[in-house]
Amino acid sequence: MSISQLIVIATLLWMLTSFVREKRGPDITAGIGVAILLATGIISPSQTLGVFSNPAPVTIACMFVLSAALERTGCVAWLAECIGKLCGQGLRSTLFGLIVVVIGLSAFINNTPVVAIFTPVAMALARSRNISPAKLLIPLSYASIMGGTTTLIGTSTNILVDGVMRDMGLAPLHIFSISAYGIIAALAGVIFLILLGPRLLPARATLSQSLQSATDRVFMSEVQVPSRSAVIGQTLTDAGLNGGSGIQVFKIYRNDEELSQPSGATHLEAGDRLLMHSSVRHMLDLRADGRLNFVREQDAIIEAKNTSASLHEVIVGRHSRYTDRPMSELNLTARYGIQVQAVHRKDENIQADLEQLQLHFGDVLLVEGTSEQIRRFADNGDLIILNSIEEKTYRKKKAPLAILAILLVMSLAAAGVMPIEGLALIAAASMLMTGCLTEEEAYKAIEWRILLMIFGMLAVSKGIDNTGLAELLVNQLATLTAHAGPVVVLSMVYLLTSILTEVLSNNAVAVLIAPIAIALAQQLGFNPYPFAIAVMFAASASFATPIGYQTNTFVYSAGGYRFSDFLRIGLPMNLLMWVIATLLIPILWPLT
Repeated sequence: MSISQLIVIATLLWMLTSFVREKRGPDITAGIGVAILLATGIISPSQTLGVFSNPAPVTIACMFVLSAALERTGCVAWLAECIGKLCGQGLRSTLFGLIVVVIGLSAFINNTPVVAIFTPVAMALARSRNISPAKLLIPLSYASIMGGTTTLIGTSTNILVDGVMRDMGLAPLHIFSISAYGIIAALAGVIFLILLGPRLLPARATLSQSLQSATDRVFMSEVQVPSRSAVIGQTLTDAGLNGGSGIQVFKIYRNDEELSQPSGATHLEAGDRLLMHSSVRHMLDLRADGRLNFVREQDAIIEAKNTSASLHEVIVGRHSRYTDRPMSELNLTARYGIQVQAVHRKDENIQADLEQLQLHFGDVLLVEGTSEQIRRFADNGDLIILNSIEEKTYRKKKAPLAILAILLVMSLAAAGVMPIEGLALIAAASMLMTGCLTEEEAYKAIEWRILLMIFGMLAVSKGIDNTGLAELLVNQLATLTAHAGPVVVLSMVYLLTSILTEVLSNNAVAVLIAPIAIALAQQLGFNPYPFAIAVMFAASASFATPIGYQTNTFVYSAGGYRFSDFLRIGLPMNLLMWVIATLLIPILWPLT
């Protein structure tokens, strides 16, 4: 093995570790990987710049714009309103109506905004039917994933694998080439979720059900000891702040001193700032007795003067401008008159100063303010209010234009009039020309980090080819599988891709595995198309963890789930899709 191959392997191992640890964005990780390969001469600047001519990321960007046009013209919201009329009052009938609509919608537009819009809808359906939202939110995410695999434009992974196939000299897929398999797999998934979902899914209380149910969730809050407080001189135990009353102080800031993990015998002084874990109910009780003051940004004291203020919960959206910045810099109280009382991230408590806490996609905030203040806060920062379905202003008169655009893209692409990247580019431009979207909305709709990560991984794949590492891997795999039949090899390719996509970015997995799977099939004398199709579907079939797919991440906090909840229902779902792929792909795409 050459030095250059070792460098590429080391770079890939570092990138995979970075993807899993999530300390930096996948786009930054991919960019650093490209820089390493450039610096070592493994890839040339011309090869690096050449990936920007790849049509797949351009198509993906245009589909993001078309998805946003359907959203901003009210098409998605109209379907959301129809769900309540389509669904019955029982859990299974509600699941069926929700899943079918979301699958149909996700076949043509980006699934992340679909899940963001339908999450409050699902919670409202749960409230009206007296069922736990946790019974609906994981199926909502799964439905969007399955829907995205029913057409070529349904998800970025499909478009990306199609681009890899073109680069390797294979004929491109048509927009409905994968629809037969995708629909059958989705139908199997629907049956599984309807029959077994109610048993496998937990009935967890979430903040959005009601303030009463929210009082059981543990949050982190920050309070300050006022100058005339009755707790001055008392120990944490005497003041009831050492866990006995449902409130646990885990850090005290006193002047410039930080007291980590204070004991029950620690005495309190005026001006102490306390970081504590408590439920909403205990938080409200503590605030009512007046002994401590809740701290807002810039060390100001919260005064509950506005009697119309109430507690709301909001979830951080993918494009929120509040992410990756300390909350102290956001100045939310001065801007909107609101108070961020607590933060809940996934199923873990956050042990950090609220002022220095950086918000992430999927975080749930418990915010106090009037309905108007909360709505303004959410609208300006791409947040979704979970307590209620938001009433937004849509360009409904433009809706026929957005629908016509997506229909023309599908029909003309199916007829072979023009490659899909050209049609998508024309359609995206027409959305701006006709006023379905503003320039700002179009730029905001594009997942720039995903595109940069894709470009980076395409450049890294060049390094794998240049060093002969891809050929080496294919030869080794061909030797190992020489006596295995094509069905076995196909099944193993699907399984490997499915496992990797549970912990890594689905697009990164597709870029890395698709060319190897295609080359392996060619080396063994098999038809490469079914192997590419297996990678395409397996890279999207992330059901067993909340980190493998961004829609899973979104509902993770919103539904109050635990990591094990995804394993309980997601592992059987993954196994089902694996069996279906092993049996059905060879029928639809002959292996030899």
